[in-house]
Amino acid sequence: MNKTHIKHYRWVVTGLIFFITLVNFVDRSAISFVIDPLKREFHFTDTQFGMILSAFGLGYVLLTAFGGWLVDRFGCRIVWPLAAVGWSLCVGLLGFAAGFWSFIGLRFLLGVTEGPHFPAVTRSISDWLPPMERARALSLGLVAIPLSSVVGAPVCSYLVADFGWRTMFIAISAAGILWAFVWYFLFRNKPEDSRYVSPEEKKLIASSSQESVKSEAKVDWRFILTHPALVANNIAYFAFGYMLFFATLWLPGYFLSQHGLNLKSVGWYLTIPWLVSAIFLKAGGVLSDWLYRKTGSSRLARAHVIWSTQLLAAIFFVLLSFTHTLGMSLVFLSLGLGFGMMPQPAFFSTNIDVAKERSGSSQGITSSCLSLAGILAPLLTGWLVDLTGNYQGAFLLLAGFTAIAVVTVILFHHPDRKWKPSRSMT
Repeated sequence: MNKTHIKHYRWVVTGLIFFITLVNFVDRSAISFVIDPLKREFHFTDTQFGMILSAFGLGYVLLTAFGGWLVDRFGCRIVWPLAAVGWSLCVGLLGFAAGFWSFIGLRFLLGVTEGPHFPAVTRSISDWLPPMERARALSLGLVAIPLSSVVGAPVCSYLVADFGWRTMFIAISAAGILWAFVWYFLFRNKPEDSRYVSPEEKKLIASSSQESVKSEAKVDWRFILTHPALVANNIAYFAFGYMLFFATLWLPGYFLSQHGLNLKSVGWYLTIPWLVSAIFLKAGGVLSDWLYRKTGSSRLARAHVIWSTQLLAAIFFVLLSFTHTLGMSLVFLSLGLGFGMMPQPAFFSTNIDVAKERSGSSQGITSSCLSLAGILAPLLTGWLVDLTGNYQGAFLLLAGFTAIAVVTVILFHHPDRKWKPSRSMT
């Protein structure tokens, strides 16, 4: 065996995906820890702060679908590091923002540059992992989302408290630029082009390539936009995105205003629900792959995992909305976020199962639904908090969106069924 070969190199690639996803979410959610400093310095209302947060979603929705096309057209080796450098510069420049419109503009550009991220995650896993390992690999990469708050919450809160909010933005911007260089030199769009992959591993991954050839002729934009399982997946992912943006952007404010904690305490308390979420998300990927290996059914391995965990999440968010003690709030929040994060590998795996050769483009449409949630969640939450003075309405609205997703998935999420657009669509 060539001495440059690294055993199980596909998992090295997955590790790099984990790291940049962690960096990505620290970068996009760091602003949630400067709510109080910005409100004091610039006299923002919660509604105005919600507008600043939602500017990210507006930029994100503009490029995420196109970013999926870019990933499919030019490959993850080029598109992803360019995006990472772009969003890192935007985060650093937030440290120099001077008012409402500069925050709006930089958050918008941050959303634009982060648009290709999730399509690149999906396409990389699609090309580098065989079908029976995809959900597990996705869960390893995506577990970085809750872990980004486990790591980022105390780091960001301490940087803000001890050095100021401007220093915090500048300090966290370097990691994405460093990753971009490492990814470009270590990654190749196809495993067979990498000198680090052994012949044995190439043979294992080849099953995925064979599937790619078979499905290429079937998949087009009309297929992606009209397949009932993909449409249901996108609706459910909107609810997931609403929860994710609400949690990453407003939970620090919730603990500061509703439970009277200081910023450093908030950073540590938030590690609890996010650590639980990381464990649940990883378990969701393992469970989904186990069900797929046992049954060969995407309906059982993907759809049933999605609706059942989202139903449990909705129940716990309703309970949270009527809870006022810190201890029980942490319990219900941890379980709500945990079950809410658990189906994320199944969402991504559905795009690969149904539209493998265009998985980047398909994930781009799915992520567009998440970005739409990224516009609405900050705006509606800020408006409801200003209107009511508490977060009960915000939690109930979150539970309502999640319940709608549950019904949609039960009725329409059948990824195993063959689907051809009707003649009226051609």
